[in-house]
Amino acid sequence: MSKSENPKRQKLRNNEYYGFQKVQDDLYAKSRNGYIFKDLMSKIISETNILLAYRNIKKNTGSNTKGTDGKTIASLAKLEPKDLIALVKRKLENYQPQKVRRVEIPKPDGKKRPLGIPTISDRLIQQCILQVMEPICEAKFYKHSYGFRPLRSTKHAIARAYFLAQVANLHYVVDVDIKGFFDNIDHGKLLKQIWSLGIRDKSLLAIISKLLKAEIEGIGIPTKGTPQGGIISPLLANIALNEYDHWIKSQWEEMKTEHQYYQRVRKNGSITDGSRIRALKKTKLKEVYIVRYADDFKLFCRNHSDAVKIFEATKKWLKERLKLEISPEKSKIVNLRKDYSDFLGIKLKVTKKRKDRNDKDKFVVKSQIGNKAYQKIVATIREHAKKMQKPKDNKGSKAVNAYNSYVLGVHNYYNCATHCSKDFSEIAFITRSTLRNRLPLRRKKANESIPKYMVKSYGKSEQLRFVYDTPMLPIGYIQHQKAFQYSGYTPYIATDREEIHKNQKAVSTSDLKYLMENHIQGQTVEYNDNRISLFVGQYGKCYITEKPLNPSEMHCHHKKPRALNGTDEYKNLVIIEENIHRLVHATKDETIREYIQMLNLTTKQLKKVNKLREQAKLLVICN
Repeated sequence: MSKSENPKRQKLRNNEYYGFQKVQDDLYAKSRNGYIFKDLMSKIISETNILLAYRNIKKNTGSNTKGTDGKTIASLAKLEPKDLIALVKRKLENYQPQKVRRVEIPKPDGKKRPLGIPTISDRLIQQCILQVMEPICEAKFYKHSYGFRPLRSTKHAIARAYFLAQVANLHYVVDVDIKGFFDNIDHGKLLKQIWSLGIRDKSLLAIISKLLKAEIEGIGIPTKGTPQGGIISPLLANIALNEYDHWIKSQWEEMKTEHQYYQRVRKNGSITDGSRIRALKKTKLKEVYIVRYADDFKLFCRNHSDAVKIFEATKKWLKERLKLEISPEKSKIVNLRKDYSDFLGIKLKVTKKRKDRNDKDKFVVKSQIGNKAYQKIVATIREHAKKMQKPKDNKGSKAVNAYNSYVLGVHNYYNCATHCSKDFSEIAFITRSTLRNRLPLRRKKANESIPKYMVKSYGKSEQLRFVYDTPMLPIGYIQHQKAFQYSGYTPYIATDREEIHKNQKAVSTSDLKYLMENHIQGQTVEYNDNRISLFVGQYGKCYITEKPLNPSEMHCHHKKPRALNGTDEYKNLVIIEENIHRLVHATKDETIREYIQMLNLTTKQLKKVNKLREQAKLLVICN
C-alpha cells in the first residue's frame, strides 16, 4: 500500500477487527514448517471466523445477486450475530449445498462465460473455509503466481513479464491456453492436491467435495470443474495449478547442483544466487521461468529450441497429471523480437535500443493495449456516449460520472503499458466524432473548478470538457506509470504487515477487541459490524466533538431513525459520545438548554448536531 493512498485505509484489516489475524498467522507459520492440519473445522466454525466472513462478503457486489433461494446479503444482515453464528454451525453439522444458479456473461470475443452463483448462505460458508485454508496454501504457493492472491495484482504479473523479457533477455515465450480450465478441473486430483498441502481434516475435505458437486440448476450434478463465481473457486484453481508451477520451477530455478553456491542477501532482504544460475547456464539444461495469473500464464525461454521442448513437455504433463487439454489454436511460441505476445490485456514485444557495455544488443520492452481490449474500449466509449446523450436522469450527471469512472478504470489498468499514451490518443481520435455529435461539449469556464480526484492526473489537460455542467475526463490524456514487481510481503507475517502499513493511522487493538467481544444485544449483525467500522473510520473519535471515545461508553447513532425507515447501513450510522446523543434526540427546551450549557459546543459543532436533528425530523437548535 503506497503512502499516497487515502488514510482512511486503515492499518488494521478486517481479520484484525475480529481478532482472527493471530490464528491465520499461526496457520501460515505451521504450514511453512510442514505441519499436518487435522482439525480445521473448529477454526472454521469459530465465532470470530464467521463474523469476519460476513464482513468480507457483505461489500462484494455479488452479495446483492440472488441465488436459487432468492436471497441476498440483506437477509443475513437482519440477523443478530448469535443467530448468524448459529445458522453457519447448523448448516455445517451435515452440510448439503443448495442448488447453484447458472448465468452467462459475454466475453470480449463474443462468446459467453458461464458463472455459477451459490446461495448467499453457501457463499458465507465458502468464505469461512477460505479464511482458514488461504494462509495454509499461501505458505506453499509459488511466488510468481499472481492471480487471486493477497497483496498481488495483474500489474505485478505484467512487471515480472517485463523483467524477464528486458532484464533477463528471455525473448522466446510459450503462450499456453488451457481448454475450459475451470470447467475441467478433476475433482479427485484436486482433493489429493489439497491433502498434499497438509490439509487433512477429513470433515473439511468432505465439505469441499460436496461443494464441488453442488447441483447446477437446469444442468445437474457436475462430475468435474469448479464453478466460476464461487468464492472458494479461485483458491481451488490455484491449488490445481500449483503443482505445475513447482514442476516448472524444478526444471531450472530450483535445479539442484553438486556444488553449494554462495547466496547473497540484498538490502531489501531478498536472496540472489547469481553464481549458481551462471553455472547452470553452462549446462545443457533448458532455462525456463513461469509467470502465471490464474489460468493465464507464460513460459519465458532463452532460445527457440528450449521453447519447443518446454511446450511439448507442458502439453504432456498437463494431460497426464491434471487431465487438462491445451487449445492448439491459442497456444503457440512467440519470438518477442518479431511479434507481440498478449498477456492480461496488454501486448508486449522487445525492440533493439543500443549496445550494452559488452557490445551486445540491448533490448527494451515495448508494450501496448491488446487488440481485443483496444476494440472493447472503443465500443464501450461509444455506448457511454449514447447513455450520456439520452440520460435517464434529467441532468445527465450520473451518466457522465459513470463514463468518468470507466475512463479512470481503463487508465489505471493500462498506464503500465509503455505506449499507452499513443494508444489512448488514437482511441480519442477514433471516438472524437461520436462524442462531438452526441454531446454538447464545451470548454472549462474561468470560474469553474473540477473535483479534487481529477486535479492530480487531469488538471493540466487541455482536453478536459464539460457536459451538463459536469467535467468529463479526456480518454486521450494518460500518464505512463511504471509497473513494479511484487514486493514479497505476505499478510500473514506481522513484520510484513507493519512495513506495509507503517504510515497508516490506527486505533487500539484492545479497543477493537472490546467492540468485537461486546455486541449490542438485540441489534443486527450489520449494525454491530458497522459499529466497528465506524470506530476505525473515525479514528475512535466523536463525530461532533472529535474527542477520543471509550468503546464501552460510545453511542452508535442512526442518522435516519428506524421509525422513519432508517437502516443499519454504514452511511446511516455515526459514532458520538453519550451526552451528544442525548442532545440530538432531546425534544424539551429545558433539556436542550441543559446539554448546550454542559457541552459548550462551538458554532461548527452545533451545526453538525443540527444536521443530525434535521435528518431525524427534529427542530434545529438556535444559537
